[in-house]
Amino acid sequence: MDQLWLANKRIVVIGGTTGLGLSAAQAFVGQGARVVVVGRNAESCRAAEAQLGGFGLALNGDATDPATAVSAIALCQGEFDGFDGLYHVAGGSGRRYGDGPLHALTLEGWNKTLELNLTSLMLSNQAAVQAFREQNTGGTILNMGSVLGFSPSPKYFSTHAYAATKAAIIGFTKSIAAYYAPSNIRVNVVAPALVETPMAQRAANDETILNFIGTKQPLDGGRIGQPADLDGAAVYFMSDYSRFTTGQVLAVDGGWDVSEGQY
Repeated sequence: MDQLWLANKRIVVIGGTTGLGLSAAQAFVGQGARVVVVGRNAESCRAAEAQLGGFGLALNGDATDPATAVSAIALCQGEFDGFDGLYHVAGGSGRRYGDGPLHALTLEGWNKTLELNLTSLMLSNQAAVQAFREQNTGGTILNMGSVLGFSPSPKYFSTHAYAATKAAIIGFTKSIAAYYAPSNIRVNVVAPALVETPMAQRAANDETILNFIGTKQPLDGGRIGQPADLDGAAVYFMSDYSRFTTGQVLAVDGGWDVSEGQY
């Protein structure tokens, strides 16, 4: 491919200093974009900025803080003279706070999981839409969902608050995609299955779960996903090739949603 898909695009990645977000940010830079990545850990921010090779900036911030996305977008506009796209990756498991099966779910687990995965995303999407409207431009937003939002797997993945947030992301995305389509603001969801990231270490280090994943995600020999597996979808949604696509959910799941999985 001779033409860069993201030439001159200015993109903010919330949760972009590790895992899926950092892999995507590097892919965006490789396709000609300038990026601002946001992460909670100062050390990972420094490392990410170094890996972006002078084509990106890192901002230390918590995605659940209303000021974080606003600051990241302002930095993008100030340093790169504009803002074209938001990729919201930030989120996390609420298991340590009490997320789990409904009969054992704690209120703290419920509230913290919603804050991590849904409130943070609402805040970044709101900041992006406000920026696009102030610029009087269109733009694109890509939200991180999960196959667990529509394809449950109860034996090994029974965090019901997490599933609720990922299902809600789909409804939220479709609703705002419909509302802002006349403004040429596109909003879509990418929904991975199990991917080897810092958040997924419980499952990624469990041999029994990995044996199950070998049949639940049968593509490419049956394996856990890698962050780079989602990069192509992220590049597409950030690019003008998706200019006629909004309100859609793309599962990048190794076949999870269409496979039974064997115990």
